[in-house]
Amino acid sequence: MGVRSRLPAAVRNGAEWVRRFARTAPGVLSAVVIGLVALSLISGIVCANQLSEKRTRRDTVLTHSEPLANAAQRLYVALSAADATASSAFLSGNTETPEVRTRYRQSLADAAAALAEATTGASDKQTREIVASISAELPTYTGLVESARANNRQNLPVGSAYLKQASSLMRDSVLPNAERLEHNRLAALRADQRDISILPILSVIMLLVLLAALAAASVALLRITNRRVNLGLATAAGAAVLALLWIAVASIAATGVIDTGSDGATNRFETLARVRFLAQQARTEETLQLVTRGDIEDSESRFGSLVNELRDRLATVAAPDAKATVAFSGWLDGHTVQVNAYRGNDYNGAVRQSTDLAPTGSAARFTTLDNALREELDATRQDVRDGVDGAGDAFILSQYGTLLLLLAAAVVTAGGVWPRMKEFL
Repeated sequence: MGVRSRLPAAVRNGAEWVRRFARTAPGVLSAVVIGLVALSLISGIVCANQLSEKRTRRDTVLTHSEPLANAAQRLYVALSAADATASSAFLSGNTETPEVRTRYRQSLADAAAALAEATTGASDKQTREIVASISAELPTYTGLVESARANNRQNLPVGSAYLKQASSLMRDSVLPNAERLEHNRLAALRADQRDISILPILSVIMLLVLLAALAAASVALLRITNRRVNLGLATAAGAAVLALLWIAVASIAATGVIDTGSDGATNRFETLARVRFLAQQARTEETLQLVTRGDIEDSESRFGSLVNELRDRLATVAAPDAKATVAFSGWLDGHTVQVNAYRGNDYNGAVRQSTDLAPTGSAARFTTLDNALREELDATRQDVRDGVDGAGDAFILSQYGTLLLLLAAAVVTAGGVWPRMKEFL
């Protein structure tokens, strides 16, 4: 005995009635209404969820991704600054000033704080490895610097060897790891920015499918009722088009505000961070060449490479008359004075030029440059945050607006087809 014959008679009769009804005009119209209403509601839910996610992602960037990226670049710069300051302190010999010592300790404290902040919530293996490496090597670096400092205070030449070893550890291992961390955090920031501004593809697909279904339903109604236009379906199509336009306009506005292109705020921020790092590295090279007290040609070559890259990058983010550009030129002038003194066998004069905090000294001029770059970074960081905030604002009320439009589409669809159904009942 078949399955159908084992069903209760009421069920068999009901199923048969449904099949017969589905072949009638009211049955077709009912299927059309149910399908369009369901599609409208599903489209509304999808749009609301995707657009709400964009607002949530905006908040995530402002409270998580961007602060972590900023902390990573601060770590990068603080470590470089500690290395440069350690070299400057060494040149001061046993007359190391409290100001220089304080700057060195502050740089290490900034690095420790930035490391803790930049790795907040990190769960990926690569970040854990980077943190473990930096955390293990930083005490070794500080120990070598302290050994160099202790020997230098006793005028023992071995101090310079300790300092060179410390600087090599910093530049060959600690800083590359910090750079990897910075790149990872900036990549995460860029990914979140793209997620905010990118067109919500699934929402667009759902709306296009709804419009296609409304068009197909209009053709079916034309064949059944001989009426060219159904006001309910036409209104529903208009609501779907409005929702589609709202999403498109909001996405275009968000893309324009967040500006992640080559001239955008995020790219400027990354470039300025690199410029500041290069400046710190060049300053370290500038002071180390006096620590070694030997042939400085190789050191000058490395210094020139760093300065050339710095100059090229700075030109892309700062005008010729900008504060940072002017400070950069002033620092190079001070370096020229230092090198000329060294080559003229005036070592003490070269050291004075390198460590002097007077306005004409290289130390003071570099401080002016670093302060100018920090100010530019702070301003650019605010531009990044403003862009993300503005991109989120572009989607304000969009999740509610599109949901209401598609709910209205469901209602007017049912309202538009119902009178046609009554004609056959």
